[in-house]
Amino acid sequence: MTYCLAINVNEGIVFASDSRTNAGVDYIRTATKMHRFFWAGDRIIILLSAGNLATTQAVVNAVQRDLDNPKAKFNLLKAKHLFDIADYIGDLSQREQQHHGPAVEKSGGSAGASFILGGQVKGREHDIYLIYPEGNYISTSSDTPYLQIGENKYGKPILDRVINMDSSLNNAARCALVSLDSTMRSNISVGPPFELAMYLGDSLEEPRHMSLKLASPYYKSLQKSWNEGIKRSFARLPKFDWE
Repeated sequence: MTYCLAINVNEGIVFASDSRTNAGVDYIRTATKMHRFFWAGDRIIILLSAGNLATTQAVVNAVQRDLDNPKAKFNLLKAKHLFDIADYIGDLSQREQQHHGPAVEKSGGSAGASFILGGQVKGREHDIYLIYPEGNYISTSSDTPYLQIGENKYGKPILDRVINMDSSLNNAARCALVSLDSTMRSNISVGPPFELAMYLGDSLEEPRHMSLKLASPYYKSLQKSWNEGIKRSFARLPKFDWE
C-alpha cells in the first residue's frame, strides 16, 4: 500500500508521498512515488503514484519515452492544458493495465494504479487532478482542496480540520507531513522516507523539494511537537459534571 496527497491552495500546491512499496516481517522495500518534470518559465508537472508498482513505473517510463521522441504524437511539452496531461496519463495507465492485467489477475493480484497530477502550464492556473485506475479523473473544489491516493483514511481528519484555500503554502506542507505521520502510525504499509514538494503558484520555477527520514532533525521536531500538542489539547478538554 502507499499514501500520497496533494493540497491545492491559493498560494500554490503541496505534494507529499511515502516511499514504502511492501512491508513484510523481515523485508521492507522502498521506491519513490513522486515524479517531477519541470521546464522553468514554461511548465511544472509533478506526478504521484499508488497501486501496482509495475504499472506506475511503466507509465512513468512511457512519459519519459515520449519526451525523448520529438515525433511523439503527444507528450508533456505539447499539452496546452493540465487536464490534457490527465487524459494522457489515464490513457497510458489503461494501456498498461490491459496489456498485463489478465496475467496479474490470474495470480490473484491487480494491475490497477492511481495517480495525482499537479502543477501549472504557462498562462493557465495551477491545479491538481486525481486519475483513477479506469483512466478518468477529478479535480479539487473550494470545499475540499486536497486529493489523496492509497491508504487515505488515517490522514484525512487533520486535512478536514485545518486546510482551506486560504491556508499558506508552508502550513499546508506541515499539515501534509502530519497527515503522513498519522497514517504511518496506524498502518505499517506506509513509511519513510517521506518526500515533500512545494510549488509556488505562477512562479513556474522548480518546486522546493525535500526527503525526510525518521531520523531527519526537522521531521523528529515536527513529530514531537505534534504528539505533545495533542496530549496537551486532550488534557484541556472540558470535564464531565461529575468529575
